[in-house]
Amino acid sequence: MNITKGDVLELRRRLKKTECTFGRMCGCYVNSGKQVVLKFTQDFSELEEDEYFKYLEIAKKTLSGTLGSNLLELEFARDEQATEHQKYLLALKGSKLANEELLDRLYEQVIEQYAYPGNYLILVYHDVYDVPSKATSGEEQDESEEIYEYMLCAVCPVELSKPALGYREDENRIGARVRDWVVGLPDLGFVYPAFVNRGSDVNAVMYYVKTGKGSHPELIENVLGCVPQRTAAEDKQAFRSVVCDAFGDDEEQADAAFFQIQKTISGMVAEREEDESLPPVSLTAETLSGLAQEAEVPEAVRTQIEKTYAHVFGDTPPVADNVLDSKLVEQGTARAHTAALEQKVAVLQQELAAQAAARADADADESPWREETGIELHVPQERAGRIRTDVVDGQKCLLVPLEEGEHARINGVEQTL
Repeated sequence: MNITKGDVLELRRRLKKTECTFGRMCGCYVNSGKQVVLKFTQDFSELEEDEYFKYLEIAKKTLSGTLGSNLLELEFARDEQATEHQKYLLALKGSKLANEELLDRLYEQVIEQYAYPGNYLILVYHDVYDVPSKATSGEEQDESEEIYEYMLCAVCPVELSKPALGYREDENRIGARVRDWVVGLPDLGFVYPAFVNRGSDVNAVMYYVKTGKGSHPELIENVLGCVPQRTAAEDKQAFRSVVCDAFGDDEEQADAAFFQIQKTISGMVAEREEDESLPPVSLTAETLSGLAQEAEVPEAVRTQIEKTYAHVFGDTPPVADNVLDSKLVEQGTARAHTAALEQKVAVLQQELAAQAAARADADADESPWREETGIELHVPQERAGRIRTDVVDGQKCLLVPLEEGEHARINGVEQTL
């Protein structure tokens, strides 16, 4: 990958009122039936303030995300059709969006290829950026070394606002709000040419996808003429399918093996985070096979995993960061820790039960002696407090006071007092 985080941040930092230099902005509103409802062209600097910042927010969102995850660097395919797409994009950018025919061609291609069930808005911005040179200290200088001319395209969903109650001022009452069609932040977009090493790269496109959304490979291939790439979310899902499907119907074994593989990948990623000099781990089919072997996956299943993985990912295997399911690892580790604690508690409970049983056995063994040598008295509760011990003729005795006319029995034998 040639685009750096610094390149993206440099473009993004300019998208504020004091530094933005967008010239022309064009738009095309499309309904759910793929029919054009509205087309418009606007000088960006002449927008009303509220609109200015809303459109700026959309453009800024198209320059957000994580490189290699949902912000992708696309390359043009090496065929004649892709070359034509590249020439077209250069012509559209060079026209500064003033050529309606070229602009309509972009709208038509997006409408034809973009699989979306609802309404949406296609926005295209044109910008010229005088890239300031940098001193050896890294500080920007006033003079520029290069002029970066580019266009930014964003495709935004347009949805009805949610039903709600509101104050109806004309009627002075609370009533149902009028539902409006609201333009949302973009689901996808692109910048062409890509901004690479603080300059223009006409052989690359920077492509944005909203986190959790599909990359729309049909649009990448047929509108931009580029080689499709997966987002991190798509890599993660494809990776799981490759591993788990190889186990067939044995879901329990598949989940256990997948968790062990994910734990190992988590360790690999953590190691790279601690040492930034280490390059990201590329998960080739051979690497995955080794991870599966460490997880004690049966050989036949490992062979199937390696074969399917090579077919799905081909010559562009994903990096470990993209297939790591951190949440799964955290939850699985927590469950394992809880299970270990429960096991320790069960062992302790068994030990305590065994000790209690041993004490009970010892008490049972001593009970005959107690029956032979012990003394047990049964007296009314009100008399118990009068019983005392004393020493008589040098012998410790238990003294039980008797009232006149009372009798005592010892082992059922009447005693003469």
